[in-house]
Amino acid sequence: MATRRFIPVAAPTMVGREREYVLDCVDATWVSSIGSYIEAFERGFAGYCGATHGLACCNGTAALHLALLAAGISAGDEVIVPAMTFVATANAVRYCGAEPVFVDSESDTWNLDPEAVERAVTPRTRAIVAVHLFGNPAEMDALDAIARRHRLTLIEDAAEAHGAEYRGRRAGALAILATFSFYGNKIITTGEGGMVLTSDDDLARRVFQLKGQGVDPTRRYWFPVVGYNYRMTNIAAAIGLAQLERIDWQLERRAEVASWYRERLGGVPGITFQAVRPWVRHVHWMVTILLGDEIAVERDAVMEQLHEAGIETRPAFHPLHSLPPYADPARPSLPVAERVGRRALSLPTWAGLTRDDVDRVCGELEKLTGIPRR
Repeated sequence: MATRRFIPVAAPTMVGREREYVLDCVDATWVSSIGSYIEAFERGFAGYCGATHGLACCNGTAALHLALLAAGISAGDEVIVPAMTFVATANAVRYCGAEPVFVDSESDTWNLDPEAVERAVTPRTRAIVAVHLFGNPAEMDALDAIARRHRLTLIEDAAEAHGAEYRGRRAGALAILATFSFYGNKIITTGEGGMVLTSDDDLARRVFQLKGQGVDPTRRYWFPVVGYNYRMTNIAAAIGLAQLERIDWQLERRAEVASWYRERLGGVPGITFQAVRPWVRHVHWMVTILLGDEIAVERDAVMEQLHEAGIETRPAFHPLHSLPPYADPARPSLPVAERVGRRALSLPTWAGLTRDDVDRVCGELEKLTGIPRR
């Protein structure tokens, strides 16, 4: 009997000019952090998102750190972040010497709950980081109103949301600062990489200086401030530019994959998808489902058995307040984030999947959980 292929939870899809552009870098020997592809990728991605400035860097965590530093976050400050997100969101706050303040999620979208944010503001609060979880835009108007009312900086963590839209505007231009990741499992990739977007000239200059060791852009080898070596390579940018040229195709394919999952599993008792507001475009970085109480099998057992069947999945993020560096026994429970962290799993989601792949994933999931096939 033929061996069925293993279905990874994510995989980069390179169907454009990636090879051509990378070989051009090699042939020209522009392989480090200077080269034409960096500027082209920065300009192209910023323009695609509707921002004035794009500042490429080595990864999405560095992008978050740069954005927070540019916003003036420092020791003694508090930054409100969702408990349900990847640990980089909180780590970048700590890099600045500031303290992340964790708040719960909306019960249906699993994004940052604006009402919880309002309650979490203190005299020490300086910023809010809004994560577009799994590619589903957060409620930015409500968060922006809170930020304006309390004179806070609102930052988008759009690591998972390339091309996502909120009320007709793209992620990356919904706040004064936005950050992206281009890790290998993201919607478009550079292998490792990140970018800060802003339309504020002063913030752009600050980010540019900080990512290049604190260099004075008008005086060679003069460093008036302490900076970081957070630059992106020309080769990485070459891959990113080729990926950007095909981003609409990537998004169309992911939307189709997500539609197949919802067609097969939507409305099934015990399976809940992220709610999608009518005014947003969810770009489906990961199709993630929540297993309800109707399903007696534990989430981790389901994942293990799917792996044995040749299907990789991944758990939702552990809520950040449950991780050792951030645990505080005195902190109140955050029930939505905790439930999502305990019962949600992400299914294979990438542009190269076929309908047969999705049917196989759903079929195995139905067998393991006992949910009825539609």
